[in-house]
Amino acid sequence: MDFPSLSQMVAGDAALRRRQVLQPVGGRGDKIFPPTYPGEGRNAPPRHVHEVRRIDGKDVDCVLVDSVQSQANRLEEALLEAVRDGVRIPHLLVDFSGEGLAGLTQITSLDAPHRVYDAILRDSLLEGQPFMKSPLGEALAKAKIGDATAVLEASPTALLFGAWHSTGDGGGIGAKFARCVVSEISAIGVSVEEFVADKRTGELEVRTTGRRTGSRIDPLGVLRKVEVFKGGAGWDTDKARAGKGAKQVRPSEINHGNIAPSVMPLGITCDYAEHMMVLSFAALRRLRFGSPARDAAGRGLLAALGLLAVAEQDAQGYALRSRCDLVCDGRASLQLVKPDGAVADVALDRVGARALFTQALDAATQAGFTFPAGPIRLTPQPKLVEIVRRSQELALAGEGGEEGDENGDA
Repeated sequence: MDFPSLSQMVAGDAALRRRQVLQPVGGRGDKIFPPTYPGEGRNAPPRHVHEVRRIDGKDVDCVLVDSVQSQANRLEEALLEAVRDGVRIPHLLVDFSGEGLAGLTQITSLDAPHRVYDAILRDSLLEGQPFMKSPLGEALAKAKIGDATAVLEASPTALLFGAWHSTGDGGGIGAKFARCVVSEISAIGVSVEEFVADKRTGELEVRTTGRRTGSRIDPLGVLRKVEVFKGGAGWDTDKARAGKGAKQVRPSEINHGNIAPSVMPLGITCDYAEHMMVLSFAALRRLRFGSPARDAAGRGLLAALGLLAVAEQDAQGYALRSRCDLVCDGRASLQLVKPDGAVADVALDRVGARALFTQALDAATQAGFTFPAGPIRLTPQPKLVEIVRRSQELALAGEGGEEGDENGDA
């Protein structure tokens, strides 16, 4: 595939799609662990997301393995790795190096949660000005579907994966762009068991036949009946020494003692997993950049960027989370979807995807777009550095005050 042929596809066809079969890296039938989400009710155990899909005329039990939102993040991470490997992809970067923050050197628009409109960028400085008050920040705030030039030139992934200027002074009525790429991984053909979860409504909660076990044996042999107090001075076996507000806690709450063995209905086996990706040309055609020639070049650049993201993710692998490491089962071709639904195979590998994106960037430059030679560098405002520093200090003191719920989607 070259850029002229891709431009023709974007202009007249419906989409490029791919359905890639995946298997556990441990082999067919090996157990994998999809993300877990909080169960209904205060004490309900965590659960996977089950659904029934219609496949080849039959209802098939399936489980979500990687959501659309999570996949968008992973595709951007793959592009960020490509940047580190020398691929030129326009983006912004907030430089925290030299601020003395543990484990934090930089955040980019490729890994910030709200992309180019994230609060991390908003609360940073560009050439000494608050970012959203700078000429670039104001241009991004004013960007719209009818003219998305500023976003394309600064950080095109915001147009490809979707972005919303919801953190600004406009109260969420700012620039908003729908995603043009939908990517998701599902487990197909999952063994499940059903039981009544709510006696009042009669609704059935679906759980897998898989089981996850957990336990811990304390080499010190600390028993749960030992009196332990936790207060302002930390923990102690003496309430007074534990400090102000000391309360009795179990040894396990200070990470000592045994944890009794437990069994939870989590983990699945499946016939196979499937990575479904659709790059919508209809969605790309909604975006405009000032003239027909610029529209074609800008849309083509975004299409090439989407294909590059998929190729980079394939090359880097599908290690999604602990005990959920997948590998391609053969290599599926891209399919060009025509307006009438007819399909044709399209060949493109990682080397070809990188070359295609380079052609697209050159064509966009010739069409009048201006791209930075490297990342647009921002510096964090002192107040942003301070809130991170204070958070790290509280975390180190064990006073963060937040309890994470069990969610392995990211």
